[in-house]
Amino acid sequence: MKTALHAVISAFLFCSPQAWSQTVTYTNFIRQVQYPSEVKWDASVADFGQQLSALAIDPGGARFELWTVSSSGPTSYLLESCYVGTYIPVASVAIRSEDATSAIPRTRADRPFYVDLTVSGLLNGATDPEPSKSVKLLRHVQSYGVGGTGIGIDRTQATLLTQSSIATNGNQTLTFAINSVPGANRSKVRGEERFSIFSLEDYQAPESQLASRYIQIWPVADGSIAGIANNQLIRYSLPQVTFTLNDLYPFSTTYAQVYRGNPVLGTSGAIVPGSALVINDSVPQSRVLTVNKYDSILDEDGRWTMELLTVTPFGTDRLAYVSFDLDRTIKMNGAFTTIE
Repeated sequence: MKTALHAVISAFLFCSPQAWSQTVTYTNFIRQVQYPSEVKWDASVADFGQQLSALAIDPGGARFELWTVSSSGPTSYLLESCYVGTYIPVASVAIRSEDATSAIPRTRADRPFYVDLTVSGLLNGATDPEPSKSVKLLRHVQSYGVGGTGIGIDRTQATLLTQSSIATNGNQTLTFAINSVPGANRSKVRGEERFSIFSLEDYQAPESQLASRYIQIWPVADGSIAGIANNQLIRYSLPQVTFTLNDLYPFSTTYAQVYRGNPVLGTSGAIVPGSALVINDSVPQSRVLTVNKYDSILDEDGRWTMELLTVTPFGTDRLAYVSFDLDRTIKMNGAFTTIE
């Protein structure tokens, strides 16, 4: 049984939904809890790898918990847990979205996501114990609140949205066209959805989590351009422009561009100097950028459009635009006469 637990511990170390172990200020350990005796055994583990379980699995099974401890405090964090038993099924949960850039699954409030479930080891005999015949699938949702990041969130406060039973072995994929994180403005919700598979309780062991995974939902970005009014006539020098950027996606590139004529989606123009902003973070960002001295990229008089664009794993979106007329020609009115 110890050999089989190689895979259990390896999965913990590889798939943990938090990245605490990536810094030198955190140390990791796995706690093994035996049932029904509830004897506990802690074993230090590296950031990655595998090792044998410290104890053999009793008839009641065992729960494995992956913990990390901060050197400042110290403070302990439970990152993940799963249960292994003699006749308890094996389950896994994976979540996919259009954003494959993060270890923690994430997506934007207006985009779909997919949940892949795998269950094996289910029995169906008349004398087989009930916990061996089915498992429970739970879907929780939780808002981070206005401006929240999810750091330090109490997941026991999440709302149970649905509960169902899985009684057959195999794989299945659940597709969600949109998230269910609470919030009146659906484009601005921020929070998470969690999908967990639990075993059933019996006389030897309590109900236990077999697998769990969550996906973070981040708001849709918005922005504005100040300093130039729509249809403004600009004479001589171009004014200072301020770009206000809200809720930029954690993996995004945002910039302003200008091109001749009226606004047309998909047009490629000249990037406004000083407007480019690259975000590679774990949470959304907001910024205010002020630019000037960009006259050189508007090389002709006439009608121009300035756009504020953001590029994410979901494509390119226009946050704001303004069209204006530029006339830098100096005209002189006068008369020329001679005396003969």
